[in-house]
Amino acid sequence: MAAYYPQEANLFSKRAIVFIVIVVLHIFIIYAFATGLAKSGQRYLQTILQTTVIQQDKPKDLPPPPPPVDLKERPPVQVIAPDINITVPVETPPPIAIVTTKPTPPPPAPRAIVPGTQLSLTSKPDVADYYPEQARREGQEGRPQIKVCVGANGKIVSAEVATSSGFPLLDEAGVKVAKASRYKAATSEGKPMESCATLPVKFELHGG
Repeated sequence: MAAYYPQEANLFSKRAIVFIVIVVLHIFIIYAFATGLAKSGQRYLQTILQTTVIQQDKPKDLPPPPPPVDLKERPPVQVIAPDINITVPVETPPPIAIVTTKPTPPPPAPRAIVPGTQLSLTSKPDVADYYPEQARREGQEGRPQIKVCVGANGKIVSAEVATSSGFPLLDEAGVKVAKASRYKAATSEGKPMESCATLPVKFELHGG
């Protein structure tokens, strides 16, 4: 019994202290209201309460973040073509000239080609009449080639030994025979022309 009493006395003293504190606090509050401290205390309490309420307010929901941009795929770019008005001047065509085509005259008829002719011998004197007597006595025989040139008029222009017979007397006699002969001039496209030819003159002795 004696051990329990001290514990009860201690409990009583703690309760007494709490009771006294409460009473003093009430007296202080009554005094504060009476002296006007209540208003300032009320403001102070309101400020504390507002601060507490603001701090206790839940944060507003933020909008969701934008979706990530895919750098690999570029968005298509739409290009709007501007309206272009091009005015092309229209040129007036020149007047059409009427050309009258004259009929082309027929080409002239081709001229007939007349084959040309060569220098020809028309007459030749007797070679025996021009055989030199000395050549006869000496028994000279031969056949000189005489080049004869005849003009367009048929007359002899020149006569000379082209190939010798080996005997001068017979060569000279051959030129005389060529000059004493008659010739027909050569022609080209039907017209006479000067030309040359070789005339052989044969000197031969006959037995008798």
